[in-house]
Amino acid sequence: MLKILRKFFDFCGGENKRKFYLSLVFGVFMALFEALKIPAIILMLNAVIRGEVTVSVILQCLGICLISVLGGSVVKYFNTIIQCEAGYGTTAEKRIQIAEHLRYLPMGYFNNNSLGYITSVTTNTMENLGDVATRVVMLTTQGVLTTLLIAVMLLFYDYRIGLVVFAGLLLFFLVNSRMQKKSEKISPRKIEADSGLVEKLLEYIQGIMEVRAYHLIGRESRKLNEAIDENENCNFTLEKTFIPYMCMQNFVTKMTGVAMTLLSIWFYLQGSMDLIVCIGMMICSFMVYASLDSAGNYSALLRTVDVSVDKAQGILDLKPMDIDGKDLIPENYDIDLDHVEFSYDKKKIIDGITVHIPERTTTAIVGPSGGGKTTLCHLISRFWDVDSGCVKLGGRDVREYSIDSLMKNFSFVFQNVYLFQDTVANNIRFGQEDAPMEKVIEAAKKACCHEFIMALPNGYDTVIGEGGASLSGGEKQRISIARALMKDSPVVILDEATANVDPENEKDLVTAIEALTKEKTILMIAHRLKTVRSADQILVVDHGRIAQSGSHEDLIKEEGIYRRFVNSRETAAGWKL
Repeated sequence: MLKILRKFFDFCGGENKRKFYLSLVFGVFMALFEALKIPAIILMLNAVIRGEVTVSVILQCLGICLISVLGGSVVKYFNTIIQCEAGYGTTAEKRIQIAEHLRYLPMGYFNNNSLGYITSVTTNTMENLGDVATRVVMLTTQGVLTTLLIAVMLLFYDYRIGLVVFAGLLLFFLVNSRMQKKSEKISPRKIEADSGLVEKLLEYIQGIMEVRAYHLIGRESRKLNEAIDENENCNFTLEKTFIPYMCMQNFVTKMTGVAMTLLSIWFYLQGSMDLIVCIGMMICSFMVYASLDSAGNYSALLRTVDVSVDKAQGILDLKPMDIDGKDLIPENYDIDLDHVEFSYDKKKIIDGITVHIPERTTTAIVGPSGGGKTTLCHLISRFWDVDSGCVKLGGRDVREYSIDSLMKNFSFVFQNVYLFQDTVANNIRFGQEDAPMEKVIEAAKKACCHEFIMALPNGYDTVIGEGGASLSGGEKQRISIARALMKDSPVVILDEATANVDPENEKDLVTAIEALTKEKTILMIAHRLKTVRSADQILVVDHGRIAQSGSHEDLIKEEGIYRRFVNSRETAAGWKL
């Protein structure tokens, strides 16, 4: 138990850790105020038995009880506030830490770990720590502290009864230790079941169109139902496992109370205990374990707290990319790859590529699907780190730059656009957060999205659904281009930027892209011939290697992938040279 509590407090860290320790101090005072009821009871009993009940005695007892109640209430008030601040403060800080940490992890992590897992950690797990864990930890510690202090106070009245209380405590902790061991086996399964439920639920909702289109409703519903059933079974198993131990803990405390009563009567009959103390011990037998019973029941969840801390800390312990570079400004915007190699899950994706991309030129990257085109762009922008070789921007290895200073040099227009649940204006000004509305509108007009934005219910103040769900693919693409226009970085990476644009807007959008890319270093992943043929340099990537390179005029004369690419596009419907 102590090990779990220490781990939890260390995880909270900083100011929140200090608040939890302060809460423990308040807990000691709460226990002291609770224990004050005992001398008040003994004092009144003594007066009643001796027939010396006076106003003075009554006032003394009332004063002690008043101090106990008021003092306990005031301390509990501040203690509750501190606990809430520390618990919810920890949750907020750790969520921010995890979000910041995720920014600097290699993109491969997000391929290995599903959205459901990350979502579960930042929602369910952190909610457990902020809400459940705080109450579990503090109620457990408070119950133990209160019982210990009352037991110590009883030693001063009769050491024999005090020893009985400590013997009951020892038996209680033995049973609790067994429960903790059982919890250690079951709690990870519960956490995994929670994560699995979130994963399947997200998968079902995000893929609902495919589920309906391919009539997968029965199969996908079955998977979701299985996850729900597994979660239900885990929770039921958890409760079924803990209930016998909780009953045993309760039995131990109640039987210890019975033992206190019987022994007190026995000691009185034997003449070794005063009647006043005997009656006082009998009354105390009903209150000494009240807090411990509650603590014992909640302590069953300590192992869940332990697993939750491990899951959250597990993400924070993942080794990030080296982000300790310098805040540099490139002397130029030449891009060089020198014998670059990169593998993913032991599969080689980029195999010894060496290429020079002069600044203010356009380089088109073409090739078969899965050949490594997107990965190559990700390595250039350092979404991943190379396994060997190096990528340079302005003559410096990209690893010499801090991540933030490196990202200032790149704008991206991806084929799969993600928009945040925020206003249209804020989604556009992501690249320049303090930009005035005039610049936002100017960028939107250049990206050919001003008209459809103005047709939205609240214009630029319209809140877009999560992921841009309330907009069409073409509309999201154009907002993405407006965002890139706002950032105005010297290097622009385009991943088939016109893929989701309807034909009537394509001409205007191409013009907007030309404005975006003017006087910049351009890398474009392209499948359309008309976006490739005007490039200064064309790289044909196949199986992680540069199969061909050169201008359109040079490559069209060679037998190879590029000429086959051109021929297939010329014969396809709608393609014209």
